[in-house]
This record gives sequence, C-alpha cells and structure tokens, in this order.
Amino acid sequence: MNESIAVIIPAYRVSHQILDVLSKIGPEVGQVYVVDDACPERTGKLVFEKCRDSRVQVIQNEKNLGVGGSVKVGFIAALDAGAKVLVKVDGDGQINPALIPQLVASLLDGSADYAKGNRFFDVEKIKEMPAVRILGNLGLSFFSKLSSGYWDVFDPNNGFIAIRSETAHKLPFTKISDRYFFESDMLFRLNLTRAVVVDVPMEPVYGEEISNLKPFSSIFEFSFKHTRNFLKRILYNYYLREFNLASLELLLGSFLIGFGLFVGGRGWIHSLNYGVPTQTGTLILTAMTFLSGLQLLLGFFAYDISNIPRHHHASQRKAQV
Repeated sequence: MNESIAVIIPAYRVSHQILDVLSKIGPEVGQVYVVDDACPERTGKLVFEKCRDSRVQVIQNEKNLGVGGSVKVGFIAALDAGAKVLVKVDGDGQINPALIPQLVASLLDGSADYAKGNRFFDVEKIKEMPAVRILGNLGLSFFSKLSSGYWDVFDPNNGFIAIRSETAHKLPFTKISDRYFFESDMLFRLNLTRAVVVDVPMEPVYGEEISNLKPFSSIFEFSFKHTRNFLKRILYNYYLREFNLASLELLLGSFLIGFGLFVGGRGWIHSLNYGVPTQTGTLILTAMTFLSGLQLLLGFFAYDISNIPRHHHASQRKAQV
C-alpha cells in the first residue's frame, strides 16, 4: 500500500454505485476520502455503515458545495494528512479505479504535475458514446484549449484527475469553481503555475448511471467562463509576467483586424446609402489590413501552442514518493 496516494470521491446521488467503486480501489492507494455533499440519499452514512475498508474516511458537508467544492474539501484533508498524490474519482461508476496506477505513473516518476483521463483515444470506443456527448465534448474541449493554454489535452471535463501535492499547494482553491466547471478551471489555474499536464487514455464506461453534466448544453453555460479565463491567461502570461514578440503580434494583429473591419464596414455602409460602388482603394486597404492582422494573430497562436509547459520543467523536481 502506498500511503502517498489519496483518492477523493465526491458523493452526491451515488448511493447505488459508491460501494462498488470503493471495492475496486487497489492496494496502491493509502487513503480514501468520500465527501458526502449533503446527499439526499445519505451516501456518506451508507459508506460509514457498510464499507469495511480501513482506508476509507467519510467527510460530511453541512451544505451542498457542488462537485468542485467537495473535491477541494477532500484535497485539503488529504494534503493535511501528508498525501503526495491526490486522485479524484467520480462516485457514479463511470471511472474504473483499476486505472489509478496508470493515471499516477507520470506523477510518481516526476515527468508531470497533473494527469487527467481522456476517453477519446480509442476510435472504436468513441463509436459507443452517445452522439450528443461526443459533440458536446468537442465544443467544450476547444473552449478549454483556448482558456487554459493546454492545446495538447482533450476531454477537459473528465472527472478522472490526479495532481502532485506540490502543485496543489500552489493553486488558489478559493478561486477555483465549485461546480461542474471545476476541471476546466483547474487547467486554467495550472497553466498559470506552468504545471506539466498529461492526458492518460481510458476506456469510457456507460451503464445505468446518469451523469449530471450535460456536455452539449454546458457549452453555453461554460462559454462565458472560458472567455473570461482566456482573457485572464493572456493578460497574465503575455502582458503582466512577460512582454515578448507574441504580445506584440496579438496587439498589432487585433488592431489591424479591427481597423480593417471598421474601414470596410464604413465603405460598405457608404455604398449602400449613396448607391455607388466601394472605392478600389478602400477595398485594398480593408483586405491588406485584415489579412495582415490575421497573419499576426496566427503567429501569436502558433507561439501560444508552442509555449505549452513541457516535461523537462517537471523532471527538474522529480517526485520522491
């Protein structure tokens, strides 16, 4: 048993699955925290009475904090107990705890700071997913890439995650979302700490359990939050902490595109009002400024994609667990 690994399970309306999930947690885990999020099914009481695993502790939230809020409660408890690696597993049975060794491997050898599951590696398994879930995750993943800066990770709302304690201590838990935006918000905050994040292939499990997160409808709910995080990330990383060529490309590119649209729009309105063709000079100026701005923006995003935190940063502080 590895006392350094702690599993946190937020529990809300999972009384029918929780005992089976707990029974599948292997000996590599030293501590298990079941956080009952004021569950109307009294999942925590069920675990306390029925589970005989000495590793399992039940934490009872006095009021509903949301999945993110419950995970943070579990994280804090595990950190206080000295855990070196924190793993979040959903209690609804959609995650196989047998994959925990695979998830934490890169954290234990020091090559990554944060690992998350990705259900989209196996094309054959993707075919078994509901179409709405696939489309919703595609949209959410694109928004997450923009807001977090981790262009090489996918399936951002996957609930199977693991984080090194050193990295967790750097995160402002009070600022991270308490609800279903928790995993996406974590990625944004991780980028600000330059944490190395890796995707771990996992097989999706869909049985009788019902997920409370609806990826397709959540696109509209999350789009504002992703936009906010994207603007914050750009401001922090490219203007407050550092000012480089990419910073200039973004500023100049945005200005040129805006100027081109303004000139072109004004010329188009003038043509409509007076019934005359748009002047050739106006068309050329619009096209040149817009295309130049677009090229600069593409240069900025090319730099942003290449600026993903890489493995050599984590390898310099190899885990001793």
